[in-house]
Amino acid sequence: MAEKLYDLIIIGGGIAGLASAMYSGRLNMKTLVLAGTRYGTIALTDVVENYPGFKRLTGLELAQRMEEHALDYAKYVEIIDEKAEKIEASGKGWLVHADGKKYKTKTVLIATGTEIKKLGAPGEKEYWNKGVHSCALCDGPIYEGKTVAVVGGGDSAAKEALLLTQFASRVVIFVRGEALKPEPINGERVKKNPKITVAASTRITEIKGDGKKVSALVLDKPFEGKKEFPCDALFLEIGHIPLSELAKSIGVKTNEHGEIIITRDAETNVPGVFAAGDVADARFKQAITGVAEGVLAVYSAYRHINESEIHPTNGKTA
Repeated sequence: MAEKLYDLIIIGGGIAGLASAMYSGRLNMKTLVLAGTRYGTIALTDVVENYPGFKRLTGLELAQRMEEHALDYAKYVEIIDEKAEKIEASGKGWLVHADGKKYKTKTVLIATGTEIKKLGAPGEKEYWNKGVHSCALCDGPIYEGKTVAVVGGGDSAAKEALLLTQFASRVVIFVRGEALKPEPINGERVKKNPKITVAASTRITEIKGDGKKVSALVLDKPFEGKKEFPCDALFLEIGHIPLSELAKSIGVKTNEHGEIIITRDAETNVPGVFAAGDVADARFKQAITGVAEGVLAVYSAYRHINESEIHPTNGKTA
């Protein structure tokens, strides 16, 4: 039997990758999703209220629904939990290496997302997962009745703080800028929540502890009369770093932030390679925008295959 040839390999199992797989399945494209960590960062989101058609659900529920929808086209779509490690050109297509295996494909869609940006303060590495965290949904319950802090200035910081109030007795948001800038609805929720305090124009310069857990944050200016704030945990919400190294390795252009530069049709500068979701350079990053980019990317890949006179395999081996 000839080696299997995919029409499309999607690298990334987050919401953009899973939605893309659903659409490629509808187009009868033989598709492999190399998910790595399935569901991506949206699975860490407690409440999603801004995805059209769903008034309120968890991020994990939304991602699982996308996966279920994609697998409605199981004749064409495979999803495996292998992590892509390398991409190289192969004839008119590409060879993707993952977990010691090689997969041939005509086109590639990179939907690798981002990773959490770190603070870089002394003590952060020492106390990672010992009081320094990046997921309130995952680690918030540990701090029942405790005092915790969030660092960040946007909507994600506001939402993390609101979630943490379900467990902690007090939550302080340290904002490096002049003010917290969340979406209006979450800004009102923060203001009305008696457990939350916002400390603007304040930087965390060190994280202290007893060697086993966090005990205090050192600040660049006094907060409540002191430059050392006693607390049990710090949750980071200061941004994300695009996971674009694989793309860069094959000549895909990125911007100054490391985000993959795409056209309105989710095309990169490399023919046959597309990108979608948080790894791409859209200014406004939301689940709905990543899904839309994924759909555009799939259509562009389908068009690329046909314009190159390489016809979709329709599930057959090449």
